[in-house]
Amino acid sequence: MKWKIGLIWRIVIAIGLAVGLGMLLPEIHAGFAHWFTRLFATFNMIFGGFLNFVVPFIIIAFIAPGIAKLGSGSGKLLGLATVLAYASTIAAGILAFFAAMTILPNFIGGIGNESVENAGKAAATAFFELEMTPIMGVMSALLLAFIFGIGMASIGSKTMLSFFEEMNVLIEKVISFIIIPLLPIHIFGIFLNMTFSGQVAKVLSVFSLVFVMVIALHLLMLVIQYTVAGTLSKKNPFYLMKTMAPAYMTAIGTQSSAATIPVTLRQAKKTGASDKVTDFTVPLFATIHLSGSTITLVSCSIGVLLMNGMPISFSSYLPFILMLGVTMIAAPGVPGGAVMAAVGLLSTMLGFDESMVALMIALYMAQDSFGTATNVTGDGALAMIVDRLTPKVKGVETK
Repeated sequence: MKWKIGLIWRIVIAIGLAVGLGMLLPEIHAGFAHWFTRLFATFNMIFGGFLNFVVPFIIIAFIAPGIAKLGSGSGKLLGLATVLAYASTIAAGILAFFAAMTILPNFIGGIGNESVENAGKAAATAFFELEMTPIMGVMSALLLAFIFGIGMASIGSKTMLSFFEEMNVLIEKVISFIIIPLLPIHIFGIFLNMTFSGQVAKVLSVFSLVFVMVIALHLLMLVIQYTVAGTLSKKNPFYLMKTMAPAYMTAIGTQSSAATIPVTLRQAKKTGASDKVTDFTVPLFATIHLSGSTITLVSCSIGVLLMNGMPISFSSYLPFILMLGVTMIAAPGVPGGAVMAAVGLLSTMLGFDESMVALMIALYMAQDSFGTATNVTGDGALAMIVDRLTPKVKGVETK
């Protein structure tokens, strides 16, 4: 039987090795330690450049067909489900912002202006520079994705949709077979540099704090969603959450909303929602409702910004949250797909550099399965809400 180490554990091992070698090698041979660190700094430079190059393709390949597919369906039922999913995702992001800004500055403020990126550069630089200029900017890719997506939906194009679906599969393979497998090495290099700079202890303490806060926010968001659903259906919200627990546990294991759809469907029907509504909304919500992932992305990004002493305001974060809700439509069905889809926004709207993106990915991946579990469990609540509101929409039958 072949034993396979999961991505999360590979990242944990990479961080552990980086911290251990970063402290041990300088004691053995300072010259080799510096050369070794520069070697991985060079890898990080190449990997970071490739990731930036691929980002526009990720945006186009996943958002364009995602929007196009939203154009077909049961009309008003589709519109209601889409609005609720987006509203839930944005509400989760706003909740995470205020919670993170209330809690994290009290613990992370001590790092101040000692930028993690600057510390890394002091430790080691790449042997050479290799420029990989993206074919277009992130905003250009978003606009192009919207134009193609809305256009395909309006004309009912099958040929173009088929092209973008194949592009979707191709880019997903790039993520699955190139980016994801190399992520642990990239994160190893980042933490190796941070160990040399003496910042790693502070960073790891931030990791643990953000992890606990994010899980608590996930549970709070589920309580809010099921309180609304329970109130509308006159059912105990905690009983409903217990009913959806198998979907939550399945998602923790699969780390994929799409792979959990069968279980989510089965459990959502047990909550009392009609078969017609659940059969339509649950697969839809699996691609457009990412409240758990949004909580994680907002919380982790604030943690990284605080570590680097960068200014944070709600006025600058709200546009990021609003765009996040759109950008993650049909995010790749692989572990870490949401954070990969959000890399472009992190860079252009929040000013993340390559080192900060690597920290963000490490933070996100540490609890990716819990974010996915929150996404799919919340799908059940939204399906119930749609089921209760649908009879009020003229011309739509649920039975």
